[in-house]
Amino acid sequence: MTGYQRKYMRGLAHELKPVVQVGQGGVTDSVLGAVETALLDHELIKVRLLKPEDKKALARELAEGSEADLCGLVGH
Repeated sequence: MTGYQRKYMRGLAHELKPVVQVGQGGVTDSVLGAVETALLDHELIKVRLLKPEDKKALARELAEGSEADLCGLVGH
């Protein structure tokens, strides 16, 4: 995905509410299943990471596990 495409997708996702929340357990099979189901239903989803140790690594792991593209990260 090019930078322009990621920027456009972030703009579309801005108004969305988080569909999936990743808790302290991290990326598990059930979380990956929920993400894949949500992606099939919505195509573009927002995921909330609750107090992650390493936000970037967790987001990368979630995107790779669900075969999705990561458009961006917001927050601390």
